[in-house]
Amino acid sequence: MKNGLSLSGQIPAVFRHNANDYHNQTCFIKTKLDMKIFSRFVFFMLLLNLFIAMHGYSQDGVEREVATGWQMKEAALTIATGPLISSASFSSKDWYNAVVPGTVLTTLVHNQVYPEPLYGENNRPDKIPETLCRADYWYRTTFTVPQNYSGQKIWLHFDGINYEADVWVNGKNVGNIKGAFARGLFDITGITIPGADVVLAVHISPQPNPGVSHEHTIKDGMGANGGQSAVDGPTFLCSMGWDWIPAIRDRNAGIWKRVFLTATGAVRINDPLVTSDVSLPDRKTADVTVHATVENVTSKPLQGILKGSFGSIVFQQPVTLAANTTQEVSFDAQHFKQMHINDPKLWWPNGYGPQNLYKLKLTFEVEGISSDTKDVSFGIRKITYSVPDAENLTVSVNGVKVFCKGGNWGMDEAMKRIPRERLEAQIRMHQIAHYTMIRNWVGQSTNEDFYELCDKYGILLWDEFFQPNPGDGPNPTDIDLYIANVREKILRFRNHPAIAIWCARNEGYPPANIDSALRKLMRELEPVRLYQPSSTAGRGVNSGGPYSWHKPADYYSFGEAFKTEIGSMSVPTLQSIHGMMPKEDWEVINDDWAEHDFANGAQGGLGYRGIIEERYGKVINLADFVRKAQLANYEAFRAMYEGRNAKLFNPATGVITWMSNPAQPSFVWQLYHHDLEPNASLFAARKGCEPVHIQLNEKENTIQVINNLPATIANGKAQMTIYNADGTVLLQQTFDVLAAGSMATTVGKLTVPPNVTSVYFVKLILRDKTGQQISDNFYWQAAPSNADKLSDLNKLPVVKLYATVTKENKGEKCLLHITLMNATAKPALMAHLQLYGKRSGKRILPVYYSDNYISLAPNESRSVTIEATTSQLKNELPLILVDGWNIDVTQLSGSVNVALNKESQVASWPETGLPIQH
Repeated sequence: MKNGLSLSGQIPAVFRHNANDYHNQTCFIKTKLDMKIFSRFVFFMLLLNLFIAMHGYSQDGVEREVATGWQMKEAALTIATGPLISSASFSSKDWYNAVVPGTVLTTLVHNQVYPEPLYGENNRPDKIPETLCRADYWYRTTFTVPQNYSGQKIWLHFDGINYEADVWVNGKNVGNIKGAFARGLFDITGITIPGADVVLAVHISPQPNPGVSHEHTIKDGMGANGGQSAVDGPTFLCSMGWDWIPAIRDRNAGIWKRVFLTATGAVRINDPLVTSDVSLPDRKTADVTVHATVENVTSKPLQGILKGSFGSIVFQQPVTLAANTTQEVSFDAQHFKQMHINDPKLWWPNGYGPQNLYKLKLTFEVEGISSDTKDVSFGIRKITYSVPDAENLTVSVNGVKVFCKGGNWGMDEAMKRIPRERLEAQIRMHQIAHYTMIRNWVGQSTNEDFYELCDKYGILLWDEFFQPNPGDGPNPTDIDLYIANVREKILRFRNHPAIAIWCARNEGYPPANIDSALRKLMRELEPVRLYQPSSTAGRGVNSGGPYSWHKPADYYSFGEAFKTEIGSMSVPTLQSIHGMMPKEDWEVINDDWAEHDFANGAQGGLGYRGIIEERYGKVINLADFVRKAQLANYEAFRAMYEGRNAKLFNPATGVITWMSNPAQPSFVWQLYHHDLEPNASLFAARKGCEPVHIQLNEKENTIQVINNLPATIANGKAQMTIYNADGTVLLQQTFDVLAAGSMATTVGKLTVPPNVTSVYFVKLILRDKTGQQISDNFYWQAAPSNADKLSDLNKLPVVKLYATVTKENKGEKCLLHITLMNATAKPALMAHLQLYGKRSGKRILPVYYSDNYISLAPNESRSVTIEATTSQLKNELPLILVDGWNIDVTQLSGSVNVALNKESQVASWPETGLPIQH
C-alpha cells in the first residue's frame, strides 16, 4: 500500500504463484531454469503484452482509491500553475494536510485553522470568514499506478467535486468537471507509467454566486432561505443558509467524494440499467431486462461477447464495435427466455417484506479475455403510482399499497462529513421509526452509500433534482450544465430499487425549458419511474407545513392526499444540548440557540417556550424545559402520523415530516440529534407508523385500528382502559375487531366519564385472534373541562421502576435486554433509557433501542433491547441510566448496572426560568 493506493490486483491465472509480481517471477525463472526456457518465457510474455495492448485484460472492476497523501492550499497564496504543481519537482511543504473526501472547511478545521463550526457560535463570520466561499484552492497528491495495470487503459475517476475542477496529471491538463453531482472520468494511460509515481493536482473553483448569508439571531430570526446561490444550479445551494442550517462559509467547496483508479481493456461497459416487471397479483414470475452501453475506446474495430449473470441466470450476446464507438446491448425476456424468472425473490419496502437484492455481473470479453466488468446491485419489484377511481398519488409495490410515512432530508450533514457508518446509523433509525420513505430534498444528499443503505433498509426515496422553491432562489442560468448533472444523477443511481419517484422541483414547477429537458431525459433514461414536476402540486400532493408545534387534534384536519412537508419543534435530550453549546448558554435562550434554529421562523421558535408553559406548566430550568419538551415531541410526532392514519388511503396516501435528519445540532425538525442520539420524536413516530396499529383518534375520540398490510385482521380484540391521575381504573371496554387490509377501521368510541380527573390516561391494546398482543398505545389527556391544560401532570407522584438486565454478545453486537416493571398503582410517564460507558461516564452513540420514552400503566412491565457494538464500549462495562417525567429506578438483577440519570433531574440544576435574551 502506498499513499492509500493498493498495489495488489488480479493477474491471469497462469501467472498466479506465490511471487509478488511479474518481476519476481522472471527473476525466479531466470535463476532456476536454463536460458532456453527463460527465452521462451520472455517471448511468450512479449506476445501476451502485445495481446493485452490490443485487447486488454480487465481488473474485474477493482477500484484503487486515491485516499491519502492529499494536501491543500488557497490558490491566491501560490503563483505556481497546474503544470508545475502537478510535477514531481514541486515543493508543497507549506501546504495543509487535506481531508479527501472532504470540503475546504473540513481541511481547515482538521488543521485547527478554525474551530468546529457547528459547536456554539463558532460559525459566526468573525470566527470563520465568508471569504472562504469566494476563494479558489489547489489540492495535490502523489500515488503509484499499480504495476499490473501495464498494457491497459488507465482511468482516473472523481465521484464528486464542488463546484468546478481542472484536473492535472504529471504536468498535463486532463480535463474539467463542473457541478457537484457530475462524475469526472479521465484517460491517463499515456501520461502515467504502471509502477511509477504520479502527481495529481486539482484546481477547485467555488460556485460563481455564493450569495450573501443571513445570520440567525434572536433579534432578526431565521431570515430568508437561500437566495442567489440557486442560480448556479447543481450545487449544495442550502449551504448559503436556510432556516435549518446556517451559512457554511466555504459553501461546501472541495473534493467532497472519493477519487479512484480503474483499468480496462479496449472495451468499457458504461452505465448498465436493470428493470423488472412482476406478475400481479400472484407475484409468481418476473421479467428482468438488462441494458448496457459498451464502448470501444480504441481506433480499431473489435468483436467480443457481453456476458451477464445474476443468481443462477446466465446470458450472453456477441457484439461488433466500430472504432471509437458505443453501442447499447439489451437482454429481455422476449429474446432471452432465462430472463423470465419463476418465484423471484422480491424487494419490499420496510415493514412489507424482505429487502432481497440481486447482484448482476456483466463482463465484456475480447477473444476470451475480459476487457471490463461491472457489478450492479438491483432489486426485483414493481412500483405503480395510482389506483382505480382516484387521482391521488398512491404508491404500490408489488401490487400492495404502501402508505408513504417518512422524513425529509435537507442535507445529510452540514459539512458533508458523511462516512458510511454515520449514514447507516441515520437510515437505520428511519427503519426503526417504521418509515417507508425519505424525501431527498432538492437532491442535496446524493452519494452511492445513501442509495445502497436505503435499498438495504427498505426505505423508498422521493428523489429530487436541484431547484428550490421559486421564492428561495432564481432559476439556473446554465441549462446545459444543469441537465448534464441531472443526467449523471439518473445514470448513476437508477438501478437502486429504493428510488420510487423523481421530482423536478421543491414547491414549484420547473421553468418550461428545464421541464421539457427533464421529460426528454425520463423518456431516454428512466422507463419505469414516475416523474413528478413539483413537490407541492399535482396528484394530490401538497407541501406547506405547518412547521411549528400543534396540539394533536390539529393533525387530523387536512385536505391533501400526499403531504410532502409537515413538521414540529423537536428538542433533543439534555445531554445533546449540553454537547452542542458552551455552559454559559445552557440556561438562556440567546443567539447560540438561534444559530441552532431556535428563533422566529416557520418553526415558531420564540413562541415555543410559551406553548410549553401553557400546556405543561412553568419552565423551571433547561432540564425541566427538556423534560416537558419530550412530552410535546411525543404528542406532536405521534399525531402527525396518526392524523393521517385516520384516513388511510381515503384519501391519505403519504405524510413526510419536515425534517427527520438534522444537518447540524438543532432544536427543531428531527428524530435524532446531530450526535445521533434519538429523542422522543423518533419513538413517537415509531408508535404512530406501526404497520398494524391501534390509536385514539384525538379529534373524533374514536378507537381505530390501522392496518397498513394487505391481510385482514379477523376475530381480534381491542381493549381500552381509562385511568384517573391517581391510577384508579375509571372505565374499561373491549371491542371486536375486523380490520380489512390497507385501511383504517373504527372499532369503538371513547366517552369520557363525567368524574374524570383534570388529567387522565388512556391505554389501548390490540390483540389478534389468538390473544397475542399486536399493538399498544398510551395517551395523557386533559379533562373536557380543562381542555389542553396538562400542567397537573406535575402533581404525579414519583414512581420507582424495577429493572432487570441481561447481557448478550453476538459477534460484534452487544445486546442488553432490560425489563422495566411498574409494580405500583400509579402511572409512570416517559421512562427514557440512555447507554453509557461505566468508567468514562460518556454516552455510547449511536445506539439502537427497540423502544424508548416508555409509559407504563399501573402494574405493567415492558422489555426493551438496546444494541451497541463491543468496539463502541472500548472494553468498558455498560451502564444504563434512566430518567423520565415521574421516574425513579432501582435494579433487581443483572450484571449491567441501571441507575437514575441525576444529570437529567430538574432538581439537579438551579431555577433560572430559562429567559429569552432579546
